[in-house]
Amino acid sequence: MTIQIEQLEFDAIIGLLDFERDRPQRVRIDVTATYDYQPGTYLEYAKMVEAIKTHIIQQKYKLLEEALEGLHATLTKAFPTIETLHVTIAKPDILPDCVVSLHI
Repeated sequence: MTIQIEQLEFDAIIGLLDFERDRPQRVRIDVTATYDYQPGTYLEYAKMVEAIKTHIIQQKYKLLEEALEGLHATLTKAFPTIETLHVTIAKPDILPDCVVSLHI
């Protein structure tokens, strides 16, 4: 079974620049996770969303790379039924003419 959480947006501090450390900016996260569905075994997507938001907001990462790796590790630990996990994290407002994102 595959679950997708797409275009989860919230404000968080991620970045190296002074203005990025002073105030939260919008981040966008997409997650695709596979798991072996059995009756009574499922991924609670509402809990996954809350775990994503809580982790990123609390950590205040300087680099997108660190945020991506930290979030990946947190989700695989918190939801052990996940077999494969793909995460994209984006900063849609950091540059005026594009969205910057990383994927693992």
